[in-house]
Amino acid sequence: MQKRFVHFLAGCTLVASLASCGNNAPTTEGKKDSTKTFTITEDTVDIQADSVVLKSVVAYSSDTSVKKPIVLIVPEWWGLDGYVKGRAQQLAALGYFAVGIDMYGNGKVADNPGLAGELAGAFYKNPQLWYSRLQAALAKAKTYPGVDTSKVAAIGYCFGGSAVLNSAKLGLPVNGVVSFHGGLAGVTPAKGQTKADILVCHGMADSFVPAADVATFKKQLDSVGASYTFKEYPDATHAFTNPNATEKGKKFNMPIRYNGAADSASFNDMKVFFDKIFK
Repeated sequence: MQKRFVHFLAGCTLVASLASCGNNAPTTEGKKDSTKTFTITEDTVDIQADSVVLKSVVAYSSDTSVKKPIVLIVPEWWGLDGYVKGRAQQLAALGYFAVGIDMYGNGKVADNPGLAGELAGAFYKNPQLWYSRLQAALAKAKTYPGVDTSKVAAIGYCFGGSAVLNSAKLGLPVNGVVSFHGGLAGVTPAKGQTKADILVCHGMADSFVPAADVATFKKQLDSVGASYTFKEYPDATHAFTNPNATEKGKKFNMPIRYNGAADSASFNDMKVFFDKIFK
C-alpha cells in the first residue's frame, strides 16, 4: 500500500496535491474553519471483486471531529486516472471518505477510444458487473475507521455515470447516486427496487445521449416512483467536467470539450444533493 500525504490549512485551496495527480486534476477548496490544519491521505488499496483485483485509491482527511460519509467514484471509460484521483482528493478535503474505483481491474487504463470501448463494453452488456464491483468497493470502504456507514453515495463520470445509474436501478444500497454526463440507457427499473435518490447532471449539447434516451429515462423512473432530479447545463457536451476533454476531443475527433461553467454548476449541485441525502 502506498500513501501520499498533503498538508493544507482549512479554508485554503488544495492546489499542490491535485496538480501532482496530473491530467489537469480539479482545484479543491478546503474546510471553512481557517484555524485548523488537516492532512489529506491518499492510499492505494486492493479490492477483491469476483476474480479481479481492483487497484483503487482512497482519500480522506485527518479531521476526526465527525465521521466521514463515503463517496464511491466511478471513472470515465478511460479508467482510474489522475483526473479521478484529483476528484477523490477534492471530496476528501470537503470531509468525505472518497474511493476512486479501478472498475476494469489490475489497474487497466485506456489511452485510445478503441481500447476504452473494448474494456467498457463488457459492463454495458452485463450491468451486474457495475453493481458487483461497486458493492465490493463499498464493503471495503466500510472497514475503515472513522467512516459513517449510514451515509453513502456513488458518483460517476460518463461510463461511470452509466455505472451508478444502472446500479441504483438494480438496488445498490446507497443514499444517493450522481451521474455526470453519463449514458441514460440500460436497466429497466422495477418498482420498489430503486432505493437511492438520483441526481443526473446532463449536458444539453451531449450528442452521445439522444433526446429519446432522456425521455425514456424520465418515463421509466416516473413509472416506478423513483426519486430523481434532472439538471441540464447549456452548451455542455459529453465529458464537460473534465479539463482534458477538449484536448482528447481534438486528438480523437470526438464531440467532447470541457465547460468550466457547467463543471462548477454541476459540482455545486452535487454538494447540495449530498446535503439533502446525508441529513
